[in-house]
Amino acid sequence: MLRSLLVSKSHTAERVAEYFLWLSREDPITPMQLLKMVYISHGWMLGLHSRPLFAEQVEAWQYGPVVASVYHRYKKFGSKFITDCPQHQPIEFDGRERKVMEQVWNAYHTYTGVQLSALTHQKGSPWDLTKRAMHGSLGVISNDLIEDHYRRLSHRTPQVASTASA
Repeated sequence: MLRSLLVSKSHTAERVAEYFLWLSREDPITPMQLLKMVYISHGWMLGLHSRPLFAEQVEAWQYGPVVASVYHRYKKFGSKFITDCPQHQPIEFDGRERKVMEQVWNAYHTYTGVQLSALTHQKGSPWDLTKRAMHGSLGVISNDLIEDHYRRLSHRTPQVASTASA
């Protein structure tokens, strides 16, 4: 599947994380929740709009899909809520990007980190397929694999897809 590798404004995964932290300012989240929502929003952006939300690679770690820069920035919070939230809404995202992130927030912010992790670990998920292909070692989850998964998922869950793609 040939797809543009360009991101509209070269967003970083950390800026996507900051958008989620801005959304969470009244309903705090843990690093694990943040990591999974960053990944899930990237997946929906690929699946619905055939373009990545951020430029970094997603890696298949032991406990799920991770963008290393986001992990390292927020790991100091451990399993506690992240208190380092932006005071102002990050503004560099376009309407589609904001819509996808806000829909992911609305759909998943009440899930615990463990529940989100279970969602991303399902058999046949990009994380699962990558881990099996790498024989349990760490590896990069390709955007093509993520895009295909979320495109198929959009056909099975039209209520999420329709609000995120509008």
